[in-house]
Amino acid sequence: MARTTPLAASPSPARPADVPRRRGLIVLLSVLAGALVAALWSFRLVDSVIGDNVANTLLGYDAKHTAIGGLVAGTVFAFVSGLAGTFTACNIAVFGAIAPMADSADGGAGRLRTALRPLSRLALGMVVVSAVYGAAGALLGDRLPQLSTAQTASGLPPRLVQASVVFGLIGLAFVYLGLAALRIVPDPFARLAGRFPHARLVVVGGLIGGFLVGRPFPLFHKLFEYAAQTRNPFYGAGVFVLQSLGNITIMALLFVVLVYAGRGRFTRWLTASPARVATVTAVAFLVVGAFTFLYWDVRLPARFGYGWFPAASW
Repeated sequence: MARTTPLAASPSPARPADVPRRRGLIVLLSVLAGALVAALWSFRLVDSVIGDNVANTLLGYDAKHTAIGGLVAGTVFAFVSGLAGTFTACNIAVFGAIAPMADSADGGAGRLRTALRPLSRLALGMVVVSAVYGAAGALLGDRLPQLSTAQTASGLPPRLVQASVVFGLIGLAFVYLGLAALRIVPDPFARLAGRFPHARLVVVGGLIGGFLVGRPFPLFHKLFEYAAQTRNPFYGAGVFVLQSLGNITIMALLFVVLVYAGRGRFTRWLTASPARVATVTAVAFLVVGAFTFLYWDVRLPARFGYGWFPAASW
């Protein structure tokens, strides 16, 4: 009687090198981290204690209660107020955006280029969005919800309604990019990578620049009001660009230090495994996206009686 051999189990498809293990756990922990930050976040601490004190120290006067004394003073105020608003969870997105572009260059000049290349492309997207919105803001003034003093039937000020819509969309976009980094959903830049390899960084920079479109930070609101009073779209564009660039200056310097001063160790560690790059990118985008959406579209409405979200009492 002929012997029969059992059918061999079909081999499982090899996992691509840039796909991390335990992707579900990465998503779960990242979203939980974003939710925790949203619950613990204190806008009073970030805006008033940190933001106001940094601006007051750098400007040498009470930034919130002193009138902006001219175009030059407004220009300085724009960058300083952006710098004062650095301490926001949204800036984690900077690291998520530039992680895939990191490489290990040997020489000092090469390491510096390693740091500056992705930052320059990120800044390009920020500059375009900030300039367009700044010009529009100077022309439209209080016709924009962000400068409106009206009250809605819901009790939410129009500027917070705008913030909720804008940040909600940006948050969902970052969540999608985080899932795409893990290959859970299609990569929206896959077809563009060949012809426009830097499209991802420019678009992410545009999303970070879009934070200004909804931002209710008091010092930014003051700058916005002054720019609108000038009715000069070029001035509005310029100060908004400076505000946006000031907002990521510290994070950019931190990245340069990690790449340059670390003698390439950071980039060598990061690029040692394609899956590590994907993990860092995904975690940064998912934490930022979850925090942004939950804070502005769940916790904020809850403050006005719409739904519930846990919030620290400080």
